Amino acid sequence: MLNRRNLLRGVATGVGAAFTSSLTGQNLLASSTDGKSAKRVIFFMQNQGFDPRTCIPEGMKKSGSLAKVKLPEPISALEPYKDRLHIINGLHGIHTSPSHSAFFGALGGYRGGDGVAPSGSTIDHELSKVLPETLLPHLCIGMDSLENMTAKPTLATLSASGAGQPIFMHSNPNHLYQMLYGGISTGDIQRQHEARSNLFNQIERLAAAKGQSLPSSDQQRYGQFVQGFKDVNGLRDRLDTVSDHLRKFAPEVDDRYTKPEFETDWHDALLDLGISAVTSGITNTLTLGSGRGEIFGSWKGVGVEQQGHNLGHMTQAGNPIWIKIRQYNSRMLVRIMQALESVPEGNGTMMDNTLIVYTSNNADKQHTNGANWPVMLLGNCDGAFKTGCFTQLDGKRPINALYTSILRAAGQNVDRFNMSEQLAKKFDTDSGPVKELMI
Repeated sequence: MLNRRNLLRGVATGVGAAFTSSLTGQNLLASSTDGKSAKRVIFFMQNQGFDPRTCIPEGMKKSGSLAKVKLPEPISALEPYKDRLHIINGLHGIHTSPSHSAFFGALGGYRGGDGVAPSGSTIDHELSKVLPETLLPHLCIGMDSLENMTAKPTLATLSASGAGQPIFMHSNPNHLYQMLYGGISTGDIQRQHEARSNLFNQIERLAAAKGQSLPSSDQQRYGQFVQGFKDVNGLRDRLDTVSDHLRKFAPEVDDRYTKPEFETDWHDALLDLGISAVTSGITNTLTLGSGRGEIFGSWKGVGVEQQGHNLGHMTQAGNPIWIKIRQYNSRMLVRIMQALESVPEGNGTMMDNTLIVYTSNNADKQHTNGANWPVMLLGNCDGAFKTGCFTQLDGKRPINALYTSILRAAGQNVDRFNMSEQLAKKFDTDSGPVKELMI
């Protein structure tokens, strides 16, 4: 039976922000854009910080090649992919005031905080606007404990389409599967999809009619609510027009969806759905939030009994607990790359035109001041970024400069991202992309 309260939670208060499109069907599949290879960017944000000692090979103090060094144990799964890897140390995010988390500020490059609304759009949303248009311009997925994902199947802490406009993450794989693939399913999933679709259509009609009688001061906010349902309903209709194509990519629904033993069963199912959305061409911008941008999170499925805030108070380097979490992350990254490498595109594969950005929403550690913000890049986004190397920066360029670099790779001639000249005088020693990273 459908839980209407859970169905409505978040739908019209941010989820729809990434759905709007005036095009339909085959023209909105990323892999079919004018016969050209479509660039795509995937962000993987792990909470509780990213200690550089868990990713920098032992003994590497200066920038150099990764070819003849061994990767640290936490990211050892990436060893076969060193030629696609770029480890970066020495960016900063002091101006984001991260503390427990920078929240929207991690991808926005501005000051964030717990319960603080976004002050501007985030880099993932900006990329979704400049990369070739797709059926679903931007998909956000959040991973947490089973209790949190069940109680709050959508949550917004990392991505935003503008000031005061959060984009919600999907955390229940059953809901996300219905949204993406309900139209091509059978049995209970199809019945739930049809019931949900009928419900949303009714709400859109009723909401639009009732909104006309509201005072003018409330009509704009209510209009955003109505638009959210229009966007969701429009997405469903567009997905239906490419149902034959989607059948080739839809993941198999198994017990992980309905009978998860651990939270990682849902994490893995959500990752499969995210990968399928990218490889099918539904979207070319994917954001994954492990811990959902907060101070919680759980990984009992990989043998970590501790969960939540206490994990952030542990030393990560050499810690068996954090080795397990980071190894799990690394295996997820490998799954993404292998899936993209299996899909031909242009003269190569999807992975040749993709950039994966792995970092934390909390710089290097919990209770950080953001003075060092380690990042790993995988792939080169069609030859834009150097790979197979480690780059040690001097701590004088902000994460905004990395985001500027990615925008440049996407074809935007910009010198700054979310940083005024006045702010840059204090927090950035240069303008434009981070030259050490680019080809």
